Amino acid sequence: MSLKQKLQEDLKSSMKNKDNTKKSVVTLIRASIKQYEVDNRVELDDSQVIDIIAKLLKQTKDSLDEFKKAGREDLATQAEAEIEVLKEYLPQQLSEEELNEIVIATISEVGATSMKDMKQIMSSIMPKVKGRADGKLINELVRKNLQ
Repeated sequence: MSLKQKLQEDLKSSMKNKDNTKKSVVTLIRASIKQYEVDNRVELDDSQVIDIIAKLLKQTKDSLDEFKKAGREDLATQAEAEIEVLKEYLPQQLSEEELNEIVIATISEVGATSMKDMKQIMSSIMPKVKGRADGKLINELVRKNLQ
């Protein structure tokens, strides 16, 4: 079953179960996929759908930070619930230790010695961890290992 089919089935079940959070998140994901497909006249495969979900997850995490800064606990709680639903559709996330090993291996592969090599390191790491890690965390680990 493709990811798009799973989203369709989950939308139906969330409507039956009256799970409004899951219904709204799945609807958002499906709308984002549809918008991309219409704009670019393509049919997305699972890896491209994962990219869209990862982007939505990042946006929701950014919103969560803003809600907490503004003292809006009601919206922060809702964003946390949405994050959990989005994570269900992503591959298992890598731990910080696993990411650190990948970062160290990539730095030695690329032969990086300074922050000037950051772009080359990041462009080499990102395909390896696609959808399984946050770019912000990877960036921090690369910076820590280059010092």
